Amino acid sequence: MGLDRLDDPDYPSMAMGEAARVLDVEPAFLRSLDTAGIVRPHRSAGGHRRYSRRQLEHAARLRELLDDGHSLESASCIDRLRSDLTASESRLDAAHAEVDRLKGEIDHLGERAAPDRHS
Repeated sequence: MGLDRLDDPDYPSMAMGEAARVLDVEPAFLRSLDTAGIVRPHRSAGGHRRYSRRQLEHAARLRELLDDGHSLESASCIDRLRSDLTASESRLDAAHAEVDRLKGEIDHLGERAAPDRHS
């Protein structure tokens, strides 16, 4: 195994028991997320659940929402909407950067063309 895999947030590096300890939850919580189809861990050749860092972050966000009194369904919906919002904000930031770049290019082209108008 290459150690670079450990940097991959989607690499299923953690067994369920270890994942439960890291999150300070019971393994049954992780099983319930799997059963509900909300967090689907990778299965080893022996059928054991293996979790990636991204899945553990997702499970931790859900646990926090559940602790705040939300149902599993609403917690999942809230988390999905937050993720969608973050992705939309990233796309908006990229679009603003592209607009700024294009404005700069237009200004540069205008400056280059300006001397030609006075000839």
